Amino acid sequence: MAKRLDVKDLNLHYGKFHAVQDVTLQVPARSVTAFIGPSGCGKSTVLRSLNRMHEVIPGARVDGKVMLDGEDIYANEVDPVQVRKTIGMVFQRANPFPTMSIRDNVVAGLKLAGEKNKKHLDEVTERALRGANLWEEVKDRLNKPGGGLSGGQQQRLCIARAIAVQPDVLLMDEPCSALDPISTLAIEDLIARLKQDYTIVIVTHNMQQAARVSDQTAFFNLRAVGEPGQLVEIDETGKIFSNPSQKATEDYISGRFG
Repeated sequence: MAKRLDVKDLNLHYGKFHAVQDVTLQVPARSVTAFIGPSGCGKSTVLRSLNRMHEVIPGARVDGKVMLDGEDIYANEVDPVQVRKTIGMVFQRANPFPTMSIRDNVVAGLKLAGEKNKKHLDEVTERALRGANLWEEVKDRLNKPGGGLSGGQQQRLCIARAIAVQPDVLLMDEPCSALDPISTLAIEDLIARLKQDYTIVIVTHNMQQAARVSDQTAFFNLRAVGEPGQLVEIDETGKIFSNPSQKATEDYISGRFG
């Protein structure tokens, strides 16, 4: 299922504001790529552009290419809804449908697409919840509201909802920022398992987390306030954290700024 992402000469604008400039990077299949950098550097903007989520903001536009296994997701004939099914998103704060049951939360995307076969929906529910390492905790209360779960469980429920439609890529925008350390560890363990089947891109402000979970790390920065964000460098995570090529990366990793 997992597919490779190739980004070339990506520029992102919101109206007249140039948010991100000239980003080129590759995300290998079945790997975890972490985006790090100070607030406002464009890392979450780039992440949202990878499945066209930024387009929901009025005035947003993109120049450049985002290729999924060689297919341009911004081609005129490509349906952005299909892109978002193929490239799923998990947001910073868990956002289950609070009054909807756990089961219905998981299969919401399938139901929206018209799936009505109860046996199939039940099979997908179990598969996705097992994939999100949540099945054993909720299997006896699938009809209870998703909003009744703990914060960490809600985030895993959102991951289950994302993988229920069998995407090729999972995007995660600071998925642990609102969680306690135990729940964070559960999500990190889950990411390590999910990369066997999915290509994962994660935005994080936690550099220790990036070092723990990712195979490669991209450092974003901006030259000055009001300037567009830029990709400073991308490399294997071990190299980024031990011997980066750019001084700005070393300064950020060592805590001299940010």
